[in-house]
Amino acid sequence: MNKPTFCSSAALLALALSSFNAHAQWPQDRPIEFLVAYAPGGSTDVMARAMEPFIEKRLGADIVIVNRPGAAGEIAYTALSKAKPDGYTFAFINTPGFLSTRVQRKVGYDTDKIRPVARIVDDPTVLAVPKESSYKNLADFIEAAKAAPGKMSIGTSGVGTDDHLMMVQLQQLTGTQLTHIPFSGASESRTALMGGHISGAGQNISELNADDDFRVLAQFSAERMPQQPDLPTAREQGVDLVMSSERGIAAPSGISADIEKRMSEAVRDVLQDPDFLNKAKDLMLPIAYLSGEDWAAQMPAQLQGYQKLWSVSPWVQ
Repeated sequence: MNKPTFCSSAALLALALSSFNAHAQWPQDRPIEFLVAYAPGGSTDVMARAMEPFIEKRLGADIVIVNRPGAAGEIAYTALSKAKPDGYTFAFINTPGFLSTRVQRKVGYDTDKIRPVARIVDDPTVLAVPKESSYKNLADFIEAAKAAPGKMSIGTSGVGTDDHLMMVQLQQLTGTQLTHIPFSGASESRTALMGGHISGAGQNISELNADDDFRVLAQFSAERMPQQPDLPTAREQGVDLVMSSERGIAAPSGISADIEKRMSEAVRDVLQDPDFLNKAKDLMLPIAYLSGEDWAAQMPAQLQGYQKLWSVSPWVQ
C-alpha cells in the first residue's frame, strides 16, 4: 500500500471511530432537549414532564423540556427539522396539527426532515362549556348555535389542532356557525372558559380533572374511554364525529438507527412501568404506544382525510 492510500484509509478509519465513539457516549455527554410545541400546563407539556424522569432513568441522561409554543406547533416543528440529527434534540409532536397545518398554508418545516420515533397517547377531544351554562348536552349546544349564527365562540389550542378541527367538522355536520378563538395552548383556552370569556372550549380527556370548574358535553371518541366512562360520545348524541390528539416523540431525520432504537425502546419501557402507569392513570393519559415506523405508516391516510375536510370546509379563509 502506498503512503497516500494508507493515509486516506487511516483518515476514514479515524472518522468512523469518531462517529462510533460519539454514539457510544450518547446520551451521557450533554443534556437532551425535548421541544414541546405548546404552552406550559397543557396536555402535551404535562405528559412530557411526567415522562421526563422515567426516560432519564432508562437512558442515564439529563433531559431538558423546552416549550416553543405558537403557530399550532409550527415553531417547534421547524426548530426540530433544522436541528442536528445527533440525538440531542427531540420533540413531542401532535397530530392532527403536525399534518393539518401544511394543508392550510406553506409551513417552515419539511415533514421529510422529521422522523417519528414513538407514539405515546391517543387522546380524544372533548367539548366543554362554563359550569353555569344552560347547555346540559351536545344537543343543547347545537340548538343554541343554530339560533345565533356566529355568536357562540370556541376556544382551541390553535389553528389546525384537533380541537379546532373538531369545531370545523361540528359546524359542517350540524349546519352551525361558530366563532373560533385560537390560543397558544389548552391551558389558556381553559382559563378563558372558566372565566366565562368564551362559549365553549375544545380540550382533551387527559386535561380533565375532578375539580374542573366547567361542564363537559361530549367526548369525540369512537366509544366511551375508560378515563371518562360516564361521558357520552358525540356519536351517542347523534353527531358522527371522532377526533383525537395523538402525541409522541420525533427526531430530525438522519438520526442514527441505534439512537432512534434506544429512544423508542426507552419510551416503550416507560409505558410498561407500573410506577409510570399509576401516574398516567392519575393524569388520565390514554396510553397507545406505537413504534415510530408504525405511527408514520398511519399518517398518509390521516393527511388525506384533512385534505378532504379542507376541500369542503376550509378552516382558514
